Amino acid sequence: MIGGLAVLLALLAQVMLVNRVSLPAGGAPDLVLLTVVGSALERGPSSGAMLGFFAGLMVDIMPPTAHLVGQYAFVLAVVGYVAGRGAGGPVTTVVLCVLLAPLLATVVAGLISDPRVTLSTLTEQAPVTIVYTLLAAPIVIWLTTRDGHARFST
Repeated sequence: MIGGLAVLLALLAQVMLVNRVSLPAGGAPDLVLLTVVGSALERGPSSGAMLGFFAGLMVDIMPPTAHLVGQYAFVLAVVGYVAGRGAGGPVTTVVLCVLLAPLLATVVAGLISDPRVTLSTLTEQAPVTIVYTLLAAPIVIWLTTRDGHARFST
């Protein structure tokens, strides 16, 4: 329940605030991705995959959208599962998931022949998104995992 509420708040903050801020290089951090990763770190792979799927579905239907419904549901379900596995510790897992999500989204879009996906998407837009998301990661992950901080201190 709390993970779902956190995802909803992250989605609203993403759409209403973050996406409207003009940052250098035209990117923005992905708060929903980070919230799914933080929640999955706390709850495990099954819950992470389910939360990721429903978070991605909300991203897919939240206006303005210009992609197929289910595209980000798949990506965030995979990321939620990977984050829930937590291999290598929380920092390594967060970095892996932040790298994995935009690359997987680009591959999925390419597989379904999305005309908006080009080589420049992978070489210019994805790196900017990754950098901004990594910069926002400490704050968002802390907010989503602060109730279970004892789990990560050992």
